[in-house]
Amino acid sequence: MQELKINGIYKHFKGDYYIVEDVAIHSETKEKYVVYRGLYGNSELYIRPYDMFLSEVDHEKYPNVQQKYRFELQDIKSVKE
Repeated sequence: MQELKINGIYKHFKGDYYIVEDVAIHSETKEKYVVYRGLYGNSELYIRPYDMFLSEVDHEKYPNVQQKYRFELQDIKSVKE
């Protein structure tokens, strides 16, 4: 499984981009959730179970998807390097 990077930009296998803002812990179940924001439209804030965020794409359900993981970290270079 891949590692999560806070403030990392991730591409969803369906094409949109998101920034990971933090990891939250459910107060009763102690389950970890990824808190992330869409980098499109009105920049809505989302949560998803940690393991699901980092999981592989179900290639039986989506056989034409080339991306291995549901969300993949993008290597975005600065123009000011």
